[in-house]
Amino acid sequence: MNLALGHRLRDGQLPAPAVTRNTGVLIVGAGISGLSAAWWLDRHGCHDFTVLDMESEPGGNSRSGRSPVAAYPWGAHYLPLPGPEAVHVRELLAELGVLQGDPAALRPTYDERYLCGTPQERVYRQGLWEDGLLPHRGVDAAERQQQKRFHEQMDSLKRATGQDGRRLFAIPMALSSQDAEWRALDKLSFRQWLLDNGFTAPTLHWLANYACRDDYGADYTRTSAWAGLHYFACRNGAAANATDDTVLTAPEGNAWLVRGLAAAAGDRVQTGAMVGRMEESRSSIAVDVLIGERVVRYAAKQVIWAAPAFVLPRVWGAMPGQLKAAALAGEYAPWLTANLHLSARPEERHGAVPAWDNVFYDSPSLGYVNATHQLIRRQPGSTVFTYYRALHDLTPEAGRRLLLETPRELWADSVLVELERVHPDIRRLATRLDVFRNGHAMRRPVVGSLFSGERERLAAFQSPRLTLAHADLSGFSLFEEAQYRGIVAARRILRSG
Repeated sequence: MNLALGHRLRDGQLPAPAVTRNTGVLIVGAGISGLSAAWWLDRHGCHDFTVLDMESEPGGNSRSGRSPVAAYPWGAHYLPLPGPEAVHVRELLAELGVLQGDPAALRPTYDERYLCGTPQERVYRQGLWEDGLLPHRGVDAAERQQQKRFHEQMDSLKRATGQDGRRLFAIPMALSSQDAEWRALDKLSFRQWLLDNGFTAPTLHWLANYACRDDYGADYTRTSAWAGLHYFACRNGAAANATDDTVLTAPEGNAWLVRGLAAAAGDRVQTGAMVGRMEESRSSIAVDVLIGERVVRYAAKQVIWAAPAFVLPRVWGAMPGQLKAAALAGEYAPWLTANLHLSARPEERHGAVPAWDNVFYDSPSLGYVNATHQLIRRQPGSTVFTYYRALHDLTPEAGRRLLLETPRELWADSVLVELERVHPDIRRLATRLDVFRNGHAMRRPVVGSLFSGERERLAAFQSPRLTLAHADLSGFSLFEEAQYRGIVAARRILRSG
């Protein structure tokens, strides 16, 4: 992330603007929410907009890199098969030619190039690789029975509806049942829910914790039980040419989705742009933006704030007190990602064959994905491993301090030390190792954060000229949530005329 600009916003004041530019709609943030808002506006005939982003390229958590070996992700790296409720995800996939035929079909057909090749995932445990994500080797009958009961309960929750007729756990999450009985689960931790329901098996607790670390950057002891269950019960997508648990992916992770959305915005995206001030008047909103060393004032009829909520109070001096408190109430997960370029595939420990997603059971990290897994090669050669670690075991402040103060060389060595346990020759084969630090990667759905009122206040807010749009409004960061919030904001703009 752009630490220099981010810390300049935190610490400094902008000079007076040197020039003024007019725009109909100013979208602040070119992550998935901002790009989705632009995509929706463009599709519906509103072309007078500008998208700003502080980074050097659009995409937010879905950005990617590229080398002579392969493209590779820096963050989000897959999209589960979208269910019927994720209407706009399906529309986008159809537009990109990845979903083929009717987007409303119960089981659409998908372009085989984007369906994750098999094997999709494996887990490294007790010195061996195992197929799938839930460990099974050496597990006794009682634990296997708990695993079976857990999966049956999650399958039942996928189909269950509340008294309002909505699914208990839908995606986007705003479409979920509003039954108070189920929303009360937000007051429990996911770990406590497991214990309350008789799930004590160590492998199940590991799986639950892995899920929370992977999607939310948080330990399951601090994650809302509602959010934990949502992870397992919200997905109901299916395909005519793949199993239901197949994900859509590409060597560069979700960057192909970014390109598809960004195409609608074209040259109306301005990167390297730090918003420093925003003032609303009766006729427009004045937004002062640092681009290079010059401040540009954008005079906009409407603004869509598609950047993280915690940044808004720093630039909007007149922000209402309750809204400001809601924006600052979120807890953001710090993450570390590393991309290792390897001259050849490393030596394998025994067990399951190489997969796309390679998960570590007993590790502070989540493991790695293999960028060349989707590439068809008769004799695989060099590759790129993308290693992920959520600093879930630290407070956000301590995690950000650790990211900032630890030299790149120490991070690189710690990654190699961990991977050497699994691939003994990986240090010899590594030709390049890039480290990416993200201090505010995603808003964590900690206990009590989803339905206590603060998040809902963010989601409901709109003024005559300002609309919010970000996955923060859902309380956690997923592609479907970010896209949904961007489209909701764009619709409000279109309705306002």
